This record gives sequence, structure tokens and C-alpha cells, in this order.
Amino acid sequence: MAVFTPVSPEAASALLHKLDLGELVALRGIAGGIENTNYFVTCTAGEYVLTLFERLTAEQLPFYLHLMKHLAHAGIPVPDPQGDAQGEILHSVCGKPAALVNRLPGHSQLAPEPVHCAAVGGMLARMHLAGRGFERQQPNLRGLAWWNETAPLILPKMATDETALLQAELAYQNHVAESPACAALPRGPVHADLFRDNVMFEGEQLTGFFDFYFAGVDTFLFDLAVCMNDWCVHLPSGAHDAERASALLRAYEAVRPLTAAERSLLPAMARAGALRFWISRLWDWHLPREAEVLTPHDPRHFERVLRQRVAHPLVPSACASTCLSA
Repeated sequence: MAVFTPVSPEAASALLHKLDLGELVALRGIAGGIENTNYFVTCTAGEYVLTLFERLTAEQLPFYLHLMKHLAHAGIPVPDPQGDAQGEILHSVCGKPAALVNRLPGHSQLAPEPVHCAAVGGMLARMHLAGRGFERQQPNLRGLAWWNETAPLILPKMATDETALLQAELAYQNHVAESPACAALPRGPVHADLFRDNVMFEGEQLTGFFDFYFAGVDTFLFDLAVCMNDWCVHLPSGAHDAERASALLRAYEAVRPLTAAERSLLPAMARAGALRFWISRLWDWHLPREAEVLTPHDPRHFERVLRQRVAHPLVPSACASTCLSA
């Protein structure tokens, strides 16, 4: 999250009155993240998060907002977009499309233990199953097509060894995407950005998933791999943490067992998840946008994760053996 568009108390108050949520008490910009403008909003009706969308269009946004609504009604702990008297959940603030959602309780668990990873894995599987009844369609806008389009923009700014890795991995992922095994993977709405800072906990109790604005229809396996690449790695090195991975994968499969195709392609999808975020962080690093509050992420982290995933493939059987020996 970030602040690209300043929002005045008057503008926030106008939205609150439109939604019948009372009077504004406090408005505070959120510095984390790199895509949208975000504010914490405190009003007489409660605590909310206001998002102004800087890149997504009014045509794209209903998918994300209605997906959150669908999941919330299915019992998944996610933010519920607030509607006006006509039920409209997409609004306009300072000339930008905007949404207001309830603020989830708890805090992000940035140093997770296996118990936290298990909670995330189980809830992610529940979310995938709950999303099967969602009828709206929109592709993952940061999927393979975007990687292919964006790579030429960042390659000239990269070192030689980085360029070689990115080009080789992109070629490999295009090859995987054309395979019959990939075509057989179960698909549906996915979060596609379920990092530690997009999940809330109170102690060991998971209280919610949020920031669905990279969601889209993609393979469930890609979503799982993206999640494991953050929750189950050693941050300084990008190396795999077998104990946390075992806990997350075992909890996921207790709710939705992986298919044979998914098990065979988990190593490739783990690499795909690392490549996706390496490319996007390189893009934000080398081609930044102006913002009042913005903290771009260091792209070298996901370069390290990708190199680890290539050198040490993430194999489901290895996770299972860790579970059995625990």
C-alpha cells in the first residue's frame, strides 16, 4: 500500500456520509505497498480502509470487489466492501475509483512459525473451494502475458548475470505453460499476493486475508506457490524452510488435496511465483512512479528465491516426508 493521491478529510467525510457511516474521526495514510493509495479511516461507525485505485480501471475493479463480497458471504475472513443505498460498492474519491472496506482485527505475523503457516494453508484451501461458485471472470493481470510484456522494459537496466537468469526462466515458464500438464491444473479465483503482510493474526488465530487487488482467475497451484515463496522461506537467503512448508502444505491438502498434475508441477510453479515478483519488483525499482508515500521493495530478494527454487526444487514428497518424521 502507498499514498499516490492525497485525500483530504473533506473528501473522506463525503464518502462516509454517502455510505451512512457517520462522522470522520481520523484519517491516516498507509506507507506499505506499491500499487494503490490507501488510508486508515476511523469514523463513528468503526474502523475501515479506504483504497484509491491508481492503475486498475473501473471496468476491472468489479471483479476484485465482488470476489471479496462473495468470499465474505461464504465465511472466509476477508474485507467486505461497503455499499451505498443502491448497493454500489465501487465509488469515486478525488477523481479516482475507490472502495471502502472494514478493517480486519489483528496484526500481520512477519516472523511466522509452523502453526501460522498451517493456518494460512488451511484457509487458502478453503478460499479456493469457496471461490468455485464465483461466476465473474478476469485473468491474472500479472500473469505470464504481463511477464513477457514487461521483461523487455527492464532487461536493459539489469546486470549480465541477472539478464541471463531472467531470460532463461521466462523461456522455461513459457514452455511449461504450453504443456498438457499445465492445462490440466485446477483453476479458479486466486489471491495471487498472499504474503505475510496480507494476512492478519491475533496470536495464533488467523483473522483474515486482505489486499485482493492482484486477484484473478489462475491456477490454484500458482496461488499456493506464491504463498509458500513468502511464508516458507528464510528471508535473508531465500532458502526453503522445510518445517514451515510442511505445515502449510499439509494443512492445505487436509482441505483440498493436490491432484497428480499439481504435485508434478509444484517445482515449476514455485519458480513461476518467484519470477513474477522478481519482474514486478524490478519494474517498480527501475521505473518508479511519483508518490507522497512509497517504499519500493528490493528486487534482489526474489532473485535469490528464484535461484534457490532452481537449485533446490520444491518437491511435495519432500514436504510430506518432513511431516511424517516430525
